[in-house]
Amino acid sequence: MAMTAPPSVFAQILDHANRADPYPLYAELRKTPVARQEDGSYVVSTYREIVELLHDPRISSNPHNLPESATVSEELPGLPPSFILRDPPDHDRLRRLATRHFGPPHSPDRVDGMAADLRRMVAGLIDGLAGQTEVDIVDQVAYPFPVTVICELLGVPREDEPRFHVWVEAMVAALDPGVANAAEVQRDRAAAVREMSQFFAGLVDTHRRAPGADLLSALATDDGPEGRMTDEQLLSTAFLLLIAGHETTVNLISNGMLTLLRHPEVLDRLRRDPELAIHLVEELLRYEPPVHFVPWRAALDDIEIAGTTIPKGSRVVLVLASGSRDPANVRDPDRFDPDRFNPDRFGLARDTNQHLGFGGGIHYCFGAPLARLETQIALTELARRLVNPRLIVDPPPYRTNPVLRGPRHLPVAIDGINPAQI
Repeated sequence: MAMTAPPSVFAQILDHANRADPYPLYAELRKTPVARQEDGSYVVSTYREIVELLHDPRISSNPHNLPESATVSEELPGLPPSFILRDPPDHDRLRRLATRHFGPPHSPDRVDGMAADLRRMVAGLIDGLAGQTEVDIVDQVAYPFPVTVICELLGVPREDEPRFHVWVEAMVAALDPGVANAAEVQRDRAAAVREMSQFFAGLVDTHRRAPGADLLSALATDDGPEGRMTDEQLLSTAFLLLIAGHETTVNLISNGMLTLLRHPEVLDRLRRDPELAIHLVEELLRYEPPVHFVPWRAALDDIEIAGTTIPKGSRVVLVLASGSRDPANVRDPDRFDPDRFNPDRFGLARDTNQHLGFGGGIHYCFGAPLARLETQIALTELARRLVNPRLIVDPPPYRTNPVLRGPRHLPVAIDGINPAQI
């Protein structure tokens, strides 16, 4: 028989009043690793069980396998589901087609080859802070940087970047499972999808007629062994890459800078030792991840886990951020330790288990290599160049969305800007 956690625990996590620090609630949630909710869904909050389900083929990402009572907002009206909303074999083929032009083994240098351009982009944004005594890290660096990157990667003209802000805001708002004005949010989302569809359809046609070095051109003209995506599939993939390609990175950079300002000794280390960024970002992905849970999964069969039976057809919520702070997985999980995953001279790290910052299984974050590199570069340059940065308000105001959790603004006082070292 399923154990039931107090219904108020997960409801409190969804409540914006607890957005600044949901971690004590996650600790309470973990007391019941697999907890049935009042709506019949099952919330999974412990590391071992989350990893097990992320790799379980009986857990579906296809929203059509969810119960009728579940409201799913990840599908795009008028378009086929992107590959993250599909199960094998469709998922595997579409993801392979996208990966051919983004990462190993066919395009191993695309992300690494962007490093110099990424540094120039960040340098330009930080140059723009000169003369100011108060800056907003979100509005002035963490948001414009990954948006510019993903637009350049996809081949979106720079002058069209501002149009995406309104569209993406409307689409991301619909991912909030606790949104109050759901009907209005869905109408705004549908309108944004229509406008983006028209925009991308024209852009794909342009790139097909005159291909460039960008990802859209490659996808639109791919003549590989598995054929091309259909135009509809290409649009869904473009939407996915645009939204997932910057929304999560905005949060990771913002959460990262907030964490560094709360730990000035680590900020000082990063300023002196840029190599620290590699391990620091891995710890950030565990400690303050950009995605807190995966709200829409469906059980294709009865699943026995942690002494609980998840019945076939149930909605399953995987609370990744809780799993990454599970004391059964890492020692002293509520302490920020940038050396946690850093091997010592004997090749041993303090903790060897992986975090869940990029999910896991077949849906492991497609853009993880780019997000890592962007965040390493952004945090290193902010640490080097901001003179005496300090928080103006703590905690800062947070976005309403509990899934994609991060500061809406991050106001910081500074005494100046150091010259760029590029």
